[in-house]
Amino acid sequence: MAIEYEKEVTGGTVEQRMVYESGNEMAAYAAHQINYHIMGYFPISPSTEVAQFLDLMKANGQHDIKLIPADGEHGSAGICYGASTAGGRVFNATSANGYMYMLEQMPVQSGTRFPMVMNLVCRSVSGPLNIHGDHSDLYFALNTGWPILLCRDPQAVYDMNIMALKLAEDPEVRLPVLVAFDGYFTSHQKRRVQTFAKREDVHRFVGEQPVRGFADTLDRNNPITVGPYMNEPDYINNCYQQSMAMYKAEEVFDRIRTEYAALTGRDYPILDLYRMEDAEVAVFLLNSAAEIIKDVVDQLREQGIKAGSISPNIIRPFPAKEIADALAHIKVVTVGDRADSYGGHGGNMVNEVKSALFTHGNRDTMIISRIYGLGGKDFYAEDGHALFECAIEAAQKGYVEKPFDYHGHTPGDPAKAPQRVIEPMKYEDLKTGLITVKQDEESGKLSVRVPPLRQLTKKPKRIAPGHGACPGCGIFSGLELFFKGIEGDIVALFHTGCAMVVTTGYPYSAHKATYIHNLFQNGAATLSGVVEMFWERKRRGELDHLNLPDDFTFVMITGDGGMDIGMGPAIGAALRNHKMIILEYDNEGYMNTGAQLSYSTPLGHRTSTSNVGKVQAGKMFHHKDTAQIMAATNIPYVFTGSEAFPQDLLKKAAKAQWYAQNEGLVYGKILITCPLNWLSEDKLGTQIVNAAVDSCFFPLYEVEQGITTITYNPEDKNKKVPLLEWLVMMGKTKHMSKPENAEALQSFEHEVERRWNVLKAKSENPYL
Repeated sequence: MAIEYEKEVTGGTVEQRMVYESGNEMAAYAAHQINYHIMGYFPISPSTEVAQFLDLMKANGQHDIKLIPADGEHGSAGICYGASTAGGRVFNATSANGYMYMLEQMPVQSGTRFPMVMNLVCRSVSGPLNIHGDHSDLYFALNTGWPILLCRDPQAVYDMNIMALKLAEDPEVRLPVLVAFDGYFTSHQKRRVQTFAKREDVHRFVGEQPVRGFADTLDRNNPITVGPYMNEPDYINNCYQQSMAMYKAEEVFDRIRTEYAALTGRDYPILDLYRMEDAEVAVFLLNSAAEIIKDVVDQLREQGIKAGSISPNIIRPFPAKEIADALAHIKVVTVGDRADSYGGHGGNMVNEVKSALFTHGNRDTMIISRIYGLGGKDFYAEDGHALFECAIEAAQKGYVEKPFDYHGHTPGDPAKAPQRVIEPMKYEDLKTGLITVKQDEESGKLSVRVPPLRQLTKKPKRIAPGHGACPGCGIFSGLELFFKGIEGDIVALFHTGCAMVVTTGYPYSAHKATYIHNLFQNGAATLSGVVEMFWERKRRGELDHLNLPDDFTFVMITGDGGMDIGMGPAIGAALRNHKMIILEYDNEGYMNTGAQLSYSTPLGHRTSTSNVGKVQAGKMFHHKDTAQIMAATNIPYVFTGSEAFPQDLLKKAAKAQWYAQNEGLVYGKILITCPLNWLSEDKLGTQIVNAAVDSCFFPLYEVEQGITTITYNPEDKNKKVPLLEWLVMMGKTKHMSKPENAEALQSFEHEVERRWNVLKAKSENPYL
């Protein structure tokens, strides 16, 4: 890649220092220097590190930002909006489907003119699921009313984050600003970066937060109404004012970047033009690929070809006039879009470039559209040459042969079509009759008979060997034990998470039964649609030719925080009482994105967003009791289980199946080990979850038809162990044994004991 050393080592009038960091680190570093009031966040790759780095700095006392972990991206956007109405400076970071989940909040924030800064670490939008970088999320941002700044490298991420706040708060703009950079390229690749050496110089440049022309929601002497219902013509007038502010943002940004350039020696003009002065053919690209293309320009120039490249530093407002001027003498330009506007004959950028040229009277420059780099597909110099070849060929012929196409796709090879390698499981092998469930006619309760475990070994595994889980992962041993208690066929839906990711790397799948994936927040709703469609098609006779059994069992597998972001739809499915099972594997965090805290993470536990340092000792609030929340919806059956108590879990699985087939929704929670992020030895998994049960942190019980029964009481068996004995088994909680953390340990012990006593009271009284 062409490295502009004079840009990387610059002068300026302010004291600076050199660091070697990634884009995510620089977004966090800029935020900590600004010292925002609030960051509402939710982890999603590849933006998660921004919150992680800020939390680590917070634990060490380096900033005062209040970091608020939301229940999902929609919630994080709400936190940020509420905080911005209350008068402070607000920050956030997200990616891809997380941005899509918060999307309805974006026009609310801009339409009511409350400034904030959000980093969009660009990533492919599902489905199918892909977590690598392209611009499909960025293109959804174009119509939200947020000015959008672009960053090609970590240096730009740092600089743009500082300029973004000044732009957002400018009285002539007063809009929330998006800072966008490429996921896993700019976000994770380390580069030399110059920063302000002193925080006070950052504050001096950004300036004091301007006094608004109206009060905030905390001014009791001047109450205001935020976001009222608005009819025409007031609504169109509001939109007009917002539109004028957006166009003003270009002029204001130009002024800010000039001031910043004088201060730091680094300039970010509206357009980054490379060797465009006498160019005849050009390529238009955004972000990281726009740096790589400069090498290609140099190589073509050596061959006598007058090539140039163009890349905007801001795309909202779209710099139409500047682009039209830059392309005025260009014969052909290839516009590369890292996302498609399906059905639009090109991505968003090519169509906006076409509009810019048409609007400003350019009918001569030929335009070629190419979609490239989707799903994180690397962009190399040879790809840049291919984009230029399109333009060179058109310039020679005098016309464009193929105005729109994808670059980098490959035709399918019928010889390599995916083949079934595992035969479907036979119903008779799954319906063994070894487990029997009977309902008592008087009490309505179920009695279950399960054979010794060795007799169940002949039942086929529902997940084939060959998944890519970490050594010692408890997910699949726990799931397989639960599935041993299920007779007959299942249809399984997996939320996004470790269990999903490691079993379905296309074109392979470890699932031997029908499998569906949907995103964290919507799994329960999705499976409820599958369930009701099954029964409706059965009722209409549309499935008779398949000879399907009536005892299908529908199971949703969730974990890795899926019962945080997915809690609302799960409660909705429970209230509707669909005939299905929701099974949560609880590994106490968002392990699939790198061990961030979830609401199931206990107090004091170390995660990558609840770090341990001199001013913070792990998670600051108690864990969520999901089983009790679901029991409050009055579903037929709720249970907790552990592979350390296999007979207990088998019986509960059999009960879960009976209730899911005959009465309605079942919720179950199994504690599973995660050695990688619990910082424990993989061989100790069963021992650790056993101690969690014996310490009463994870009690084993069931709520059947509203009546609570403790199915294993360590006190009765004289096996109860101190909570600290369980905690010291894991590296993530060893700090809780230190004297300085005695207060947190005492609070945790008190809460665990309180919940255990409440559970015992419920088990003794059927009306509790």
